[in-house]
Amino acid sequence: MAKPARHVFICTQNRPPQHPRGSCAAKGSAAVLQAFWAEQQKRQAYDGLAITYSGCIGPCDQGANVLVYPESVLYRNVTPEDVTEIFDSHLLGGQPVVRLLAPGTVW
Repeated sequence: MAKPARHVFICTQNRPPQHPRGSCAAKGSAAVLQAFWAEQQKRQAYDGLAITYSGCIGPCDQGANVLVYPESVLYRNVTPEDVTEIFDSHLLGGQPVVRLLAPGTVW
């Protein structure tokens, strides 16, 4: 595998129900991860793009959270329906999806 130009991390942290911090898993992050992998497969976007599940990456109450490097862009409240837009705009086009960006106070 070549060194990826971008690396996407999807938080799949799971905590017990009623945990005060919540978790991305409880907010559908597994479906978000599957949507990223499906979009990558559909586009055959394996060269230069890595997609990895991760543990907690930050604001659990605002998940599902997605982190894109090397830009250090943190998306919050991501749903499977947002994945195509993230691919088109950011991963392939270089422009982050503003409506999904976590505010600077979070990141």
